Amino acid sequence: MTVIKHDDLIQSVADALQFISYYHPLDFIQAVNAAYEREESQAAKDAMAQILINSRLCAEGHRPICQDTGIVTIFVKVGMEVRWDLGGLSLDDAINEGVRRAYLNPDNILRASILRDPAGKRQNTKDNTPAVIHYSIVPGDKLDITVAAKGGGSENKSKMVMLNPSDSIVDWVLKTVPTMGAGWCPPGMLGIGIGGTAEKAALLAKESLMDPIDIHELIARGPQNRVEELRLELFEKVNALGIGAQGLGGLTTVLDVKILDYPTHAASLPVAMIPNCAATRHVHFVLDGSGAAEMPVPKLEDWPKLTFDASKSKRVNLDTVTPAEIAEWQPGDTLLLTGTMYTGRDAAHKRMVEMFAKGEKLPIDLKGKFIYYVGPVDPVRDEVVGPAGPTTSTRMDKFTDTVLAETGLYGMIGKAERGASGIAAIKKHKAAYLMAVGGAAYLVSKAIRHSRVVAFEDLGMEAIYEFVVEDMPVSVAVDVQGNSVHETAPKIWQAKIGKIPVTQ
Repeated sequence: MTVIKHDDLIQSVADALQFISYYHPLDFIQAVNAAYEREESQAAKDAMAQILINSRLCAEGHRPICQDTGIVTIFVKVGMEVRWDLGGLSLDDAINEGVRRAYLNPDNILRASILRDPAGKRQNTKDNTPAVIHYSIVPGDKLDITVAAKGGGSENKSKMVMLNPSDSIVDWVLKTVPTMGAGWCPPGMLGIGIGGTAEKAALLAKESLMDPIDIHELIARGPQNRVEELRLELFEKVNALGIGAQGLGGLTTVLDVKILDYPTHAASLPVAMIPNCAATRHVHFVLDGSGAAEMPVPKLEDWPKLTFDASKSKRVNLDTVTPAEIAEWQPGDTLLLTGTMYTGRDAAHKRMVEMFAKGEKLPIDLKGKFIYYVGPVDPVRDEVVGPAGPTTSTRMDKFTDTVLAETGLYGMIGKAERGASGIAAIKKHKAAYLMAVGGAAYLVSKAIRHSRVVAFEDLGMEAIYEFVVEDMPVSVAVDVQGNSVHETAPKIWQAKIGKIPVTQ
């Protein structure tokens, strides 16, 4: 008889979450490296290089791949013969204690992003609990667990539709993927759930993302059923959209397409699609009563040895840059930033706009500065700051016009594209929007030489920080004329690939 003990379960969950915070799955690294070697778009190739370099740094330093260390999602298969010794805790409580210990581990602090009262006060739980846990009861005497940490940027791009039975799933996917923008941090995976009911399709989509990348093995042997045919068709056609790494245009947008299906009602065709980002994080283990799980530690030689080529980048001094210099920047230009910038994301922007409406003065002067959309991880040991990659910029679009008008900011730095209102505000105020690579948070943090909180300290990781940076790599995404690389580059590459006609 298998007895699952309190300490073994809690330690296994905690170890798994620490493990996936700094180790990409090996299949993911191999897939990104293969895509990097095939890529013909220099901008996309540079972005993938940063993702791979960041991944190796995290594996070496045992620090998070991304500053968004995710909402914990756990799939638990409980053998019907399993017995429990959990010290009076429920299974949910024991798993959440493992989450708590992982996120508060002083050797590798993980950012707590979970908020209680989501429709109200939205207060941080401080330890990233509770996890989202899915159970199934199966034959046997083992406890089978898959642990994942899903970032908000990719989760927010999830899509769901109730198609008519005669509708085309492929057509819906190809229409929908471009509307997701690049906030899900491609290259990554698409998980698709088909059938069941609305909530079942979404669960299938999420669960499909726990499987390893194997699309090229499928291509080599050929499809054996309709689901495999769909995977191959979608893999080819989604990549033919030319969206590319980080939305910069290129050959690879998805590394794999995963599909799980389930019987459904004769009148229904539920379909859910959930993307996995460049910070793909999951691990599987089994508890059999013999002790805590041991994670399969990869070897550093499994990572490619790459260096970021900065020779073609323009160096910019943020403390002396002028509007005239900024006006010369073109979409797609790569820059290396040195000097002082400030941070601010959703909560800080909301508070600033509320202060402007009341006629109140900000506690800092943002005139002539750049603001970086980031919520960093707390530092450990001798770090200046923890991993500090960008968050999705479109969430700040509704604040952009007011903030630019009231502060005199020169520009913003964030992740992925800007929406129509954000671009209009950038053009109106002759500002610029720069893009840092999502999924390269630890690499970005290495460029930060000084960090201190200067405003809104009560907002925690959403406080306003002052960063002093040296050679922080970014790309010009929107210039002072409102030209966006995310609008032009994918169309150029879609036309170059030539499998899907470009429509205006």
